Amino acid sequence: MLTQVLATRYVSPLREGGSLPGLVEADDCGTYVVKFRGAGQGSKALVAEVIVGELGRRIGLRVPDLRIVDLDPAIARYEADEEVQDLLNASVGLNLGVDFLPGALGYDGVSFKADPREAATLLWLDGFVANVDRSWQNPNLLLWHKQLWCIDHGASLYFHHSWGAGAGDWSEGARRFAAQPYAFDKHIMNAYLAGISEADERLSSVITEALLAEVVAQVPDTWLESPASGGQGAAPPQETVAAAEARSRYAGYLSARLQAPRRWLPEVS
Repeated sequence: MLTQVLATRYVSPLREGGSLPGLVEADDCGTYVVKFRGAGQGSKALVAEVIVGELGRRIGLRVPDLRIVDLDPAIARYEADEEVQDLLNASVGLNLGVDFLPGALGYDGVSFKADPREAATLLWLDGFVANVDRSWQNPNLLLWHKQLWCIDHGASLYFHHSWGAGAGDWSEGARRFAAQPYAFDKHIMNAYLAGISEADERLSSVITEALLAEVVAQVPDTWLESPASGGQGAAPPQETVAAAEARSRYAGYLSARLQAPRRWLPEVS
């Protein structure tokens, strides 16, 4: 599993998006952007963050270090904002920490020219994991020390929101996911699409079943066993799936997505 740290102080909320992440200090002297499992997206968004972020790291993309942040109930007692206090109380236990990159700027496609190989790698990864959230409206890319960093992968792996419970046959769902096309035309790096064939040739053999198992193993059992939904006003929660079964499904779905012919890849002339 990812390295675990203990939250020592909630610094401030980051009011971007609907999940209300917060800046948190931990007992390893690190500062993290913490994404809370009690937020509206629930724990499955955290699972996607870990799996996709760690896959990205292993294929050469820059992803801020991830940590499991243990949140003590005492942290919430000193928070004056009722909305934040409710979120902290709903998130006692294990949450996701993303290493804070001080001074990082959002990628705008103008002030920084992406490396074509790196951009094609990013296109390939997002197509592979069906990341619906890397558009010009929501780039989810940061510039830090003149390098591109990838963040916010919680909107990937949408299949896990509807795969049902129990240890039944989920192979049909995996086959549907394997064949689902990806909207590359909406991707922020669409201008670099010419390099995706080379990226596919280079990366499809890197992501082995062993690597998928290694990445999925980074996720805490409690997140895997939690219902899909969370937070006030969310849809009724699904039944839970045992952690071992959930790990098998994640690896199985992604393995199916990787099998040739990869119909989600675009036709590039």
